Amino acid sequence: MVLSILLAVLVFSLLVVSHEFGHFLLAKKNGIGVIEFSVGMGPRILSGVRGGTRYSLKAIPFGGSCQMVGEDDDDDSADSFNSKSPFARFAVIIGGPLFNFLLAFILSVVVLSLAGVNEPKVYYVEEGYGAEAAGFKEGDVIKSIDGHKITLGRDIELYFLNHPMDGSPITIEYERGGELYTAVLDPAYEAYLTGFSYYASGDEATITAVTEGLAMAEAGVQVGDVITAVNGRTVASGSQLQDYFNENPLQKDTPVTFTLERKGKEFEVTVSPAHYTASTLGMEAVAYRNKDAGALSILRNSFSEVRYWMSYTLTSLKMLVTGKVGVENLSGPVGIVGMVGEVVEQSKPDGALYVFLNILNFSILLSVNLGVLNLLPLPALDGGRLVFILIEIIRGKPVSREKEGMVHTIGILLLMALMVFVMFNDVLKIFR
Repeated sequence: MVLSILLAVLVFSLLVVSHEFGHFLLAKKNGIGVIEFSVGMGPRILSGVRGGTRYSLKAIPFGGSCQMVGEDDDDDSADSFNSKSPFARFAVIIGGPLFNFLLAFILSVVVLSLAGVNEPKVYYVEEGYGAEAAGFKEGDVIKSIDGHKITLGRDIELYFLNHPMDGSPITIEYERGGELYTAVLDPAYEAYLTGFSYYASGDEATITAVTEGLAMAEAGVQVGDVITAVNGRTVASGSQLQDYFNENPLQKDTPVTFTLERKGKEFEVTVSPAHYTASTLGMEAVAYRNKDAGALSILRNSFSEVRYWMSYTLTSLKMLVTGKVGVENLSGPVGIVGMVGEVVEQSKPDGALYVFLNILNFSILLSVNLGVLNLLPLPALDGGRLVFILIEIIRGKPVSREKEGMVHTIGILLLMALMVFVMFNDVLKIFR
C-alpha cells in the first residue's frame, strides 16, 4: 500500500508539474512575469530567486504551481498576464495541456522502445468464426474497418466501442505480403452452450469457469470439477474433451451427460445446451506487439499512442454524458492510488520491468486525460479561460473581469463539489 501511495504521488506530481511547466515556459516566452514556480505544496524546503522568479521545492511532494503576475488580480503592469495580447494569453493557457500531451509522447517513446509497437497484426484466427470464413490469416495487418483508419491494435477495440457490432457485415481492409486486400466479414456467431470453460491442453479437463444462468451452473457444477467422460466416452485431458466436441457438436434438444469428479468422488449431470448468438470478429490483433520496430516506427507510433488516448478519453466523456457509464465510475486521487496498486500487483509476477512499463502506460493515460479535461470549455478549467479569450478576439474587447471572475468562481465551487463526491465514492469503493 505504501509503495502504491508513493508511486501515485510521483505520477500525479509529474503530470501536474509538467502541466505547470508548460504555462511557465509560454509565460516567459511572451514576457509575462512569473512570481513563483514551485514543485510540491505547503511550506518551502528549498527556494531561490533567479530572473525575477522564485523557484521553490515545497514540503508536500504533491503537484506544483506557476504563479504569474496579474493572473488573478487587476495588475496591468507591463509584465502582467492581463497586459498581453489575447493571442499571447491564449498561448500561455494552452501551454499546460500541450505539455501534458508532450509528456505522454515522451513516455510513449520509452514504453514502445522497451515493449514494442502495438501494431494491428493478426496473431490468432478462431476456427468456425467470421474471420476464418473471410480468409484472414495470422500475420495480416488490419488497415481500416468500415473506412475508419486503424493504426494501433487497440484502435480496433476503440472503434467497436464507438460502433458496437450489431450483426451487420463489416468491411475490413488489410495488408498481406505488401499487398492490400478487402474482405467483408460476417460477425454473426451462433452456437449451443452448456456454460463452462476449460483449458484444451494435455492436463485434466478441469473446469475453469461456470456461467451463471446456464445449464452447468443450474446443475450444480463448480469451478475445479474435472470432467472424466462425456456421454459415456472417457476423456483423459482437455484436448481430448475438445476433440470430442469437434466430432460431436452440441445440438438443440440433444441432452449431454457429463461424468465429473470432485474431491475424489464421481458424479453425473445431464444438461441441455442453450442457443447462443453473438457478434464477434473471431480473430485477435489487439495485444500484438512488434519488438523489432525501428526508431522511425517508434516515433510515429508514439504520436498514435497519444492520439489513441485522446480519442479514448473523449469516448469515455461521451459515454458519461449519454449515461452509458455513471458518475460513480469517476476516480480522483484516492481511486488513482487504488488503480496504481492494482497495476503494481498485477505486474509483479512478470518482474520489475513490467511494473515500470505498466506504470508508465498508466501515466500516459492520465497525462492525456489531464490535458483533454483541462481543454474542456468549462469554467475554472484552462478550456473555460480560452473561451473568454476567444470571445475577446471575436468582440474586439474583453469580457469584464468581474463577470469572468464570477463565472470561474462558480466553476471552482462546482468543481470542488464534484471532487468531494468523487473522493467520497472512492473511499466507499475501498470498503465494498
